[in-house]
Amino acid sequence: MGGLANKLALKTDEFQSLFIGQFPEKQLKVGNSEIYYQTLTDFDFIALKIQYLKFGIEALIRDYSLIEEPEILENLEENEKLETEKIKTLKLIQHTLQLSAHVLNQDKTQLVGQLWGRLQSFQNSDIQHILNDAANSKNEIPRFRPITASLTTSDGKLLRTLTGHNNSVRAVAITPDGQKAVSSSDDNTLKLWDLETGKEILTLTGHYSYVNTVAITPNGKIAISGADDNTLKIWNLETGKEISTLTGHYSCVNAVAITPNGKKALSGSDDHTLKLWDLETNLEIFTLIGHYSCVNTVIITPDGQKALSGSDDHTLKLWDLETNLEIFTLRGHYSWVRTVAITPDGKKAVSGSDDNTLKIWDLETSQEILTLTGHNNWVRTVAITPDGKKAVSGAYDKTLKLWDLETGKEISTLPSKRYTNNNDSGNKLDITPDGKKAVKLWDLDTGKSISILTGYNEWVNTVAITPDSKKALSGLDDKTLKLWDLDTKKEISSLTGHNDWVNTVAITPDGKKAVSGSDDKTLKLWDLQTGIEILTLPLGEYANTGHNSWIQAVAITPDSKKAVSGASDNTLKLWDLATGKEIYTFRGHHGSIWAVAITPDGRKIFSASEDNSLKLWDLETGREIYTFWGHRGAIWSLAITADGKKAISGSWDNTLKLWNLERSQEIFTLFGHTHRVKTVAITPDGKKAISGSDDKTMKLWDLEIGKEIHTFRGHENWVRSVAITPDGKKAVSGSDDKTLKLWDLETRDEISTFTGDASIICCAVSPDGLTIAAGESSGRVHFLRLEGGSENE
Repeated sequence: MGGLANKLALKTDEFQSLFIGQFPEKQLKVGNSEIYYQTLTDFDFIALKIQYLKFGIEALIRDYSLIEEPEILENLEENEKLETEKIKTLKLIQHTLQLSAHVLNQDKTQLVGQLWGRLQSFQNSDIQHILNDAANSKNEIPRFRPITASLTTSDGKLLRTLTGHNNSVRAVAITPDGQKAVSSSDDNTLKLWDLETGKEILTLTGHYSYVNTVAITPNGKIAISGADDNTLKIWNLETGKEISTLTGHYSCVNAVAITPNGKKALSGSDDHTLKLWDLETNLEIFTLIGHYSCVNTVIITPDGQKALSGSDDHTLKLWDLETNLEIFTLRGHYSWVRTVAITPDGKKAVSGSDDNTLKIWDLETSQEILTLTGHNNWVRTVAITPDGKKAVSGAYDKTLKLWDLETGKEISTLPSKRYTNNNDSGNKLDITPDGKKAVKLWDLDTGKSISILTGYNEWVNTVAITPDSKKALSGLDDKTLKLWDLDTKKEISSLTGHNDWVNTVAITPDGKKAVSGSDDKTLKLWDLQTGIEILTLPLGEYANTGHNSWIQAVAITPDSKKAVSGASDNTLKLWDLATGKEIYTFRGHHGSIWAVAITPDGRKIFSASEDNSLKLWDLETGREIYTFWGHRGAIWSLAITADGKKAISGSWDNTLKLWNLERSQEIFTLFGHTHRVKTVAITPDGKKAISGSDDKTMKLWDLEIGKEIHTFRGHENWVRSVAITPDGKKAVSGSDDKTLKLWDLETRDEISTFTGDASIICCAVSPDGLTIAAGESSGRVHFLRLEGGSENE
């Protein structure tokens, strides 16, 4: 802290409370807008208000909104109003604090890291002044400070991240007034959220399995949910109490829709049926029978008289909700029908299927009008613009496509997410009421990306739009909800870096550079001081070389001149880091290569594979020396002792094994983890090792006697990576909980945390122990400076 903190420390508690709580507002109301501005661009004030228990970050965020309140502006003279540029600066800071609110509400010590990770690319002098003061602020414990702006920046559309669910978010619905939202999750709960503050209002508990779907009545007071426990539940959103449980389905409830008058609900289930429910009596009205397999999707026509359902039996059915009769069946898809949307006039429908196509249907004649082809994988979501002329579809081929519904032609293809073939969640998409934007924020007139939505680092399962069309709320597989601003139209440039998950990162022994490997099949060489990319491997002129699949592992030779990479194409490759050329390829493994290490003398390579084996290679000749067998599962990690005589490996069989590389023998097996071992590192003296696992823990091992010393707990999800500082006293770990943590190996305490935007897949520590490189599933590489604390001052 600086001058302001020192001055306030001399004042009474009452004065401190009044100053921190009311000073900005009072100054603005009496026309002292410049003092208001100076206060809200003072790092000391920002830090004090966040740390003050009575106020916190939400109160601070509201301070920045005062400059736009009409009742305040009306009373200001022209010469008392702030310049446009200063207002923009305040909004930039406010947006940054909103983006980081979910982190700072949990851990206020991350303020410096969050500000530096989001703001340092803005050259505004007042922003830079805040960052300098933040960097110079004293800290009793070490902290992570990003070297580059590697977090989602505040000039995009992401407003907030809502955290609280403990598993994937399946569905979300927004209340008609646009102020609240209800989300459903695989953690068996629903949550009611305040969209203004991002705070959880209450949790709805009662389901005994995944909650797949939720809908809200037109008056915004009641919600109805459907779950894998075969039931629907009706909830009072004012009290958070369960009103009633609707039983009758014999299998999972996948979909629910409410009639426009709010009096009835229609559900679809894996039991092949749909049921119409009376929401006033909570009784089943009738069952619609006709599908021969699971009902995945249901939608009610705008007049409330008909419903359209899609099923795993490859068909859609139109139903009369008055007579309980099937009107007709739409046939044409060759696989499961996952999604359907109806035009605003109720005359046409568009369906999407696992046969990779969409079909346009005439709901008056029951005829197929057109088939839309272009996707290369399952179509999981579709939405129609309010004018009924265009549709946007999303598929597992990583793309969104914009279609002309009159001609059936594809207008444009919009880059989307990474394909994950083991996820069976039904993604949903929506369009803003003005018909100009889709939830993933694409301009539907030009087909261009309006914004890079860097918060989408997991599958988007669901989305809803606020009634004013200004915000969108999405639910993700990473357990969070994200609130987006759909109003701003400024196009921003794409973040530099990899285009897919960063799985591995290594730092050169001279501490000057880092090499990262990604699912985009490339490696990148980075300048560790600036965080700037030097080159991408393979270089353009060698584009026909390189890996053919995801790069999972990388290691650098002791002279810092070469790198070895391992990939899912079952090969290792040796690279010249000066020229960018591939030197040669190592072949012999029969499964993906997950880890690689180089002996300290730079002469041998040790690799670990999905084929349950490890192989020792001669780096000079490329020949295999020996194959090590013993693990009963894929081997995901390995490390070599500093003397080059031993190695340790971690496997999906939940064990680690210590190997003698000179005798090609197993020394012993380490038991203790209850799930897959993803990562392992050895202390510089070779006497201890630390491992990370899918059981969310890390374990410290004594390698001389083969015993567990300690278990580190603190991560809330899988531990993906671990690295040890050169002095052997600390460890850094990365996890699917999006955090990087610093641990003291002597006291066994957690020291510090940095929270990223996505899963931290890999990490490495520089030889001086002060710079950490961490790779995310988003494609970002964070370069963090470890500073603060008595040892690093």
